[in-house]
Amino acid sequence: MAKVFVVGATGETGLRLCRQLVEAGHSAIGLHRRPEQAEVLRGIGAIPVLGDLVTSSTKELSELMLEADAVVFTAGANGGGNEMTDAVDGAGVTKASDAAAYAGVWRFLLVSAFPDAWREKRMPEDFEHYMFVKRQADVYLSHTELDWVILRPGTLLNEPGTGLIRTGLAIPYGEVSRDDVAATLVQLIETPSVNRLIIELTAGDTPVSEAVAKMAQ
Repeated sequence: MAKVFVVGATGETGLRLCRQLVEAGHSAIGLHRRPEQAEVLRGIGAIPVLGDLVTSSTKELSELMLEADAVVFTAGANGGGNEMTDAVDGAGVTKASDAAAYAGVWRFLLVSAFPDAWREKRMPEDFEHYMFVKRQADVYLSHTELDWVILRPGTLLNEPGTGLIRTGLAIPYGEVSRDDVAATLVQLIETPSVNRLIIELTAGDTPVSEAVAKMAQ
C-alpha cells in the first residue's frame, strides 16, 4: 500500500481524498497549516503533518515528504485574491514539485483546472488570472522529470459521487463530484502505468477503475 502526501488535505477535495485513501488501505499524510486541523485529519484516519506551503522553503517541504511514495497536490487559494493564487496555485505547485524531486518522491499528481471552465460566462479578471496561473503550473510540472499526472476536473460538485466518470485527453466540458475526483486520484495512485499524461475528467457512465485502466492503454 502507498504512503501518499496530500497538499491541500484539509480542503473539500483533499479531505475526501484522504478518507478514500485510508478506506482503500493506503496511508494518507495530510499537510495542514493550522494546529486545530490535525484533529480533523486524525478523525478520518489520516496522519497530520503541520506545515505551511506558502512560507516553508523547498527543503523544509521536502523533509515532510521523505516517507511518501507519492504526492497529490490539491491545494487552492479559494478566492483569496491574485496574490494568494500566485502563492498557492502557482508558486505552490513549483515548490511542491521541486520538493518532491529533492525528496526522491517521483510520483506527483496535480489537480488542475478544466480549460473550458465557464468560458460561456464573462468572468472577472481574478478568475482569468487564476486560469492563467493554473495553466503555467501545468506547464512547469510537465517539464519536470517527475512521474507526473495532471488531472483537470470539470466544475466541482459537493453532491455524492456516482463512481461513474468520463476521462480523456480532450473531452467535452461538464461537471463532476468531488467524491469522484478523489476516487479517480486513488485509482491513479494504484495505476502507476498512467503517467506523464494530462487527463480531463467529468461525470460519465464508465466506472472509475475502467476509465483509469483505459488511460493506461
